[in-house]
Amino acid sequence: MVRRVSIFGSTGSIGCNTVGLIAAEPDAYDVVALTGGRNVAKLAKQSRDLNADLAVTAHDDCYGDLKDALAGTGVEVAAGAEALTDAAERPADWVMSAIVGAAGLPPGLTALRHGTTLALANKESLVTAGRLLMQTAKDHGATVLPVDSEHSAVFQGLVGEDIAAVERVIITASGGAFRDWPDEKLASATLAEASSHPNWDMGQRITIDSASLFNKALELIETHEYFGIDPDRIEALVHPESLVHALVGFRDGALMAHIGPPDMRHAIGYALHWPDRRDLPVDRLDLAQIGQLTFRAPDERRYPALRLAREVMKAGGLSGAVFNGAKECALDGFIAGRIGFLDMAEIVEDVLTKVTRDSHMMAEFTLENVTEADRMARSVTMDIIQSRQG
Repeated sequence: MVRRVSIFGSTGSIGCNTVGLIAAEPDAYDVVALTGGRNVAKLAKQSRDLNADLAVTAHDDCYGDLKDALAGTGVEVAAGAEALTDAAERPADWVMSAIVGAAGLPPGLTALRHGTTLALANKESLVTAGRLLMQTAKDHGATVLPVDSEHSAVFQGLVGEDIAAVERVIITASGGAFRDWPDEKLASATLAEASSHPNWDMGQRITIDSASLFNKALELIETHEYFGIDPDRIEALVHPESLVHALVGFRDGALMAHIGPPDMRHAIGYALHWPDRRDLPVDRLDLAQIGQLTFRAPDERRYPALRLAREVMKAGGLSGAVFNGAKECALDGFIAGRIGFLDMAEIVEDVLTKVTRDSHMMAEFTLENVTEADRMARSVTMDIIQSRQG
């Protein structure tokens, strides 16, 4: 049976890996829509290679280039945020949500309202609006499958298990580019240094988030929102080899570990073929050659993002949207050279304090309120960055 699939964020790292897996079985899939950003050439090539019905760029000013690149192919072309949501309205059996940032939430919600299976690589959707996302899936008989390697690992560790028997969940972190740096050196970390990951091949933004452990902070919140695990039962552990992706601890003391190579095609392939397991073109580990696996507890004074994530989980409401909006905006500031590496966490904490004091942060959980909380967080963050520049 041919499956209808759409890939939102097809030109990013997750999207390209998804395209590769689907291209390996061209007769098994009918590609409904592919969406991307400014990499028009890549989006056009993917659309031609997969014979997609529709190609969408998120940027209106890229429409002409995309239309020219796909002229004569029969692929429909559209552009802009509204076009992304319109693409999600098109019926599909399986949708990959790999748009980076809060922009991935509206099309993801739209797809769920059609009862689809949503493979969720857009962690910000759960962080900003986890309750809304999961309730929408429940209301429309849709399925959300985690694609972050850590959450896919937890999901797989729970197959056949009663979640009531779970005592704790341990999410591992590589430690990123600066895991072995002395504390006093972090303040002078450059953009180029923060953009180089020792284990994973990822986009620049998520690589920087890995260096600050903001990525892991988001994943702690994701774990809470997706699995309903109490925040006090969710742990982070630095694991430099990046081979153990997560562990699930049960009330009898057993720990179930998911071990695999640092290759996102495993988590993507698992979601693509779920509930079955299929052959995947990933390396097979030789544990004897690896020899040992190492772990250490993260220092939350060095990585304040982890502490902030716990505060967000405790506060609830719209604080996740504030946290993510401030984090994205602060990251923009670091990439633009307007603030330093350590300034990001300080600014996010300041924004959380300023914005979540407002009682409306516990307002009704709707997409409109999430969007407003995100907007406020970004506005306050930009004001703080501006004030730091004098």
